[in-house]
Amino acid sequence: MPRILAIDFGTKRTGVAVTDEMQLIASGLTTVETKHLLTFIKDYIAKEKVELLVVGEPKQRDGSPSQSEAPIQAFLKVLQKECPTLKVHREDERFTSKMAVQSMIQGGMKKKKRRNKALIDEISATIILQNYLYSKSN
Repeated sequence: MPRILAIDFGTKRTGVAVTDEMQLIASGLTTVETKHLLTFIKDYIAKEKVELLVVGEPKQRDGSPSQSEAPIQAFLKVLQKECPTLKVHREDERFTSKMAVQSMIQGGMKKKKRRNKALIDEISATIILQNYLYSKSN
């Protein structure tokens, strides 16, 4: 089976997660500078079979779009032109950064390492992907 790739899009850097080939387990893959994200995705899908890209959808508490939605939409337009066969699914990403930090604390990670924003972004992408996999199975 092809993999599913997920991103936690940010204006500076983007966390990336991926499933195993059975699409059962979400794992953090890396964090990429956002200016290199398109190249990274194109290179990755050239090497690995990817069925779907799950993109975090930032929302306010009331469910309305967050201000960070505009750069994501701009990126998705370019992505669609460059990778027209890649399907995209949007997944609510509210509170994923807080959940990522909480999981780092629960995992016993030292405070200095928990300040690593790139690691938080990667874990957030993993949570987005896990949420998608969970919703897909129900």
